[in-house]
Amino acid sequence: MELWTRMQECMDEAVQKQEMTGVNLLIARGGEVLAELQSGLADRERGIPMARDTIFRMYSMTKPITACAAMILMERGELDFYDWVENYIPSFHGQKVVTGAGMESACRGVSLRDLLTMSSGLAYPDADEAGQAVARVYEEAISRLDGEVEMSTLEFAEKIGRTPLSFQPGRAFRYGTSADVLGAVVEVVSGKRLGDFLRDEIFKPLGMHDTAFYVPRGKQHRRAMTYRRMPDGTLARDPSTNLAISDTLTRDPLFQSGGAGLCSTLPDYARFAAMLLRGGELDGVRILRPKTVEFFTRARLDEGPQRSLEAGWPTLSGFSYGNLLRVCRDPGRNGSVCTPGEYGWDGWLGTCFSNHPAEGITVLMGMQTCDSGNTNLNRRLHNLLFTSL
Repeated sequence: MELWTRMQECMDEAVQKQEMTGVNLLIARGGEVLAELQSGLADRERGIPMARDTIFRMYSMTKPITACAAMILMERGELDFYDWVENYIPSFHGQKVVTGAGMESACRGVSLRDLLTMSSGLAYPDADEAGQAVARVYEEAISRLDGEVEMSTLEFAEKIGRTPLSFQPGRAFRYGTSADVLGAVVEVVSGKRLGDFLRDEIFKPLGMHDTAFYVPRGKQHRRAMTYRRMPDGTLARDPSTNLAISDTLTRDPLFQSGGAGLCSTLPDYARFAAMLLRGGELDGVRILRPKTVEFFTRARLDEGPQRSLEAGWPTLSGFSYGNLLRVCRDPGRNGSVCTPGEYGWDGWLGTCFSNHPAEGITVLMGMQTCDSGNTNLNRRLHNLLFTSL
């Protein structure tokens, strides 16, 4: 098919230009795989090519799955998203907010809805005071990765609760540790470790056998390596630990990051995406009820957070954000060909996911280049696809 040929050419060109060492693409419609394309190498040093079952570190593509776990508990009546985080993680009581005039008390608690919309004021490591406080928590977590006492998911969230917020809860949008805290809430409510809850409630029922917070030794040969762009434009292997996620991933970690920790394949993640497109059910297995999926995938920010989202993330013009997903509201305002109601998210290493309900299409892309997110290649492939339908 001419479309798939042109997509393959775009992927090959990107690899040749060293935008990434290798890339995978999966496109499905109505649960049927339309195309699986690969280019380049998953492991350049060992000469291992990309394959359909290559395992990627998903980083922030973990977030929609953590949100799904929260949706499961919500529809069972075990979570109210207007409830305060401090009711589950006591360190969130009496939080302080960084202001130009110093610290002030938070006007209210951080709610679960604030976590789901990234309007909590929680930061990722950054240069400002809130970001530096969070950086110190990550530094401790990383220092303990190979020690006798690793930091757990709940301990991480408790320490984050003692860091200052970067703004009053609900007033703005800031991408940060909200999903990690939500994962800890899932643990408190369910009584299970986050990975065990996800396995029992999502991965095992959907047949996502290659998705977990680590890669077993028998599957390590399928893992894509991580690379970083150097000042001269070339790519070099990067074995560093980002956001307390180990590079080797050979064992189940105590800190199971709800915002960044999962590993998966494109076919596995496609089953999660297909479940959402089918109203919460796949192959006779129901994960969510249809009304829950509607709620999950149609969220939007309040006015203040929406303004700050668009100011800081220009490629999300025409999109809103909620339940740890971007959601397209006004496709005419974006610089790419978007579809009304499309939703998804991407990861730090360039993994991308989008569902397009009007067309019944899922698009997934996998790569492992640091600081990538939603890439030029991903946008070009989307434009090729949706101008051809």
